[in-house]
Amino acid sequence: MQKDKGFSLIELLIVVAIILIIAAIAIPNLLRARIAANESSAVSAVRTINTAEVTYSTSFPTTGYAGTLPNLGGATPCVPAIATGCLLDSVLSAGNKSGYTFAAVGANAVNGVNTTYTAGASPVTFNQSGVRNFCSNEDGVLRFDPGAAGSAPVTTTAACQAFTVLQ
Repeated sequence: MQKDKGFSLIELLIVVAIILIIAAIAIPNLLRARIAANESSAVSAVRTINTAEVTYSTSFPTTGYAGTLPNLGGATPCVPAIATGCLLDSVLSAGNKSGYTFAAVGANAVNGVNTTYTAGASPVTFNQSGVRNFCSNEDGVLRFDPGAAGSAPVTTTAACQAFTVLQ
């Protein structure tokens, strides 16, 4: 009598169980890595917004800091103007990038010149794209706060200064 070649059902079930155990260990680590990458990108984007705001206020001294985030960007080809500073790429100036929503608001107008601004970032989907909110204002200090589901980017100086300084 000839013996059949191949794997038994028990052997196949053991292999599938091992693969599922490995996947159960690896998937949470992958999600944490993606959250960390999104948060790192958000911090970098807030720093970029800070630089763009300073450049904008220098380029347009009669306006001061940009009134809104789209004022810092512009469509390609971009011509620098008060409404389109051409300082940010079109993705970031649209307000969404790498799982985060961004906002920047100029404030405290004195004779039509914005003397302060606040830039904020919050995760699009809390606990999937990120778990912390970030902000900065004209002092250039980055701050963070544990996020919450449904949170929006911080756009006031007082709210931003209540956050913890990012080390």
